[in-house]
Amino acid sequence: MIHIVLYRPEKPLNTGNIMRTCVATKSKLHIIGPISFSLDEKAIKRAGLDYIEDLKMQYYENIDEFYHLNKNVNIYYVTRYGSKAYSNFDFSNKINDIYFMFGRESSGIPHDILLKNQDHLLRIPMVSNCRSLNLSNCVAIILYEALRQQNFLDLATQEEIKGEDFLINEAKK
Repeated sequence: MIHIVLYRPEKPLNTGNIMRTCVATKSKLHIIGPISFSLDEKAIKRAGLDYIEDLKMQYYENIDEFYHLNKNVNIYYVTRYGSKAYSNFDFSNKINDIYFMFGRESSGIPHDILLKNQDHLLRIPMVSNCRSLNLSNCVAIILYEALRQQNFLDLATQEEIKGEDFLINEAKK
C-alpha cells in the first residue's frame, strides 16, 4: 500500500484535495499535527467531496507519535533539498508499503529530519528560481509515479461507472 504523510499541513483545501486523491488511489493518509484547522471544516469537505467517507486516515499529535507507531517503514521525503528526482527511485515493489512524507506549505519538512534521511530525499524537478509547487499537486505527481511503476495495481484503467463504451454510445444518440 502507498501511504501519504502530511507533516503539519496548513491549508484545508490542499488537505481536502489530497484526501480525495488518496481515496481515488486506495492510499492511506497520515496527518501529523498539530494543525491550525479542523479536519471537519467546510473547506476540506468541499475539496474532498463525498469521497472522504471512504478515506483511510490516521492523525498523529506530533512527529514522535508518527515515528513510534510506524517503526521500520520505508519513508521517502519529498523536498526541494533532495538531489535525486522522484523518477530515479524504484517504487515497483507491490508487497512492501511505501510512505511519502510531504512538508508544510510554508516551510517544508524540518531540516533535522531531512539530514537524518538523506538517502530517501527526492525532489520534483522544476526551474531553478522556483521554490515549490502546490502541495496537492506534488502529492499527485509522486503518488501517480509510484502507481505507474506498480502498473496501477487494483485501479481502473478504463471507464467503469458509465461503462467502457459510454462515449461511443453517447455519440450514437
